[in-house]
Amino acid sequence: MKFLANENVPIASVNYLKSKGIDITSMGVDDPGISDEQVMALAIEQDRTIITYDSDYGELIFKHGFKPNAGVIFIRFQPSEPLETAHIISQLATNPNLTFERTLTVVDSNSLRQKKY
Repeated sequence: MKFLANENVPIASVNYLKSKGIDITSMGVDDPGISDEQVMALAIEQDRTIITYDSDYGELIFKHGFKPNAGVIFIRFQPSEPLETAHIISQLATNPNLTFERTLTVVDSNSLRQKKY
């Protein structure tokens, strides 16, 4: 599984995930300031699951027709500490009951829901 961390994902979480052998790139490091549409196009091209705190990605999927095969993980709350995102992604990625392909995964502070597209 390959991930693309949106600009709003703490770099500490990205670095932690990399240290655990997870294939992840960071827009905050690699391409700061690019548009959400460009992030989507890059994720589609590289077949990466997007990790974001930005609610616009659901709109890009369901209203504007972007359909990244690897899916999008939208975390609906701001992390309380820089490694919280890494812990969330680690738990999701190791859950054998979850698939992210062509799915918007929404993580709330106490729930998880997925919507196929």
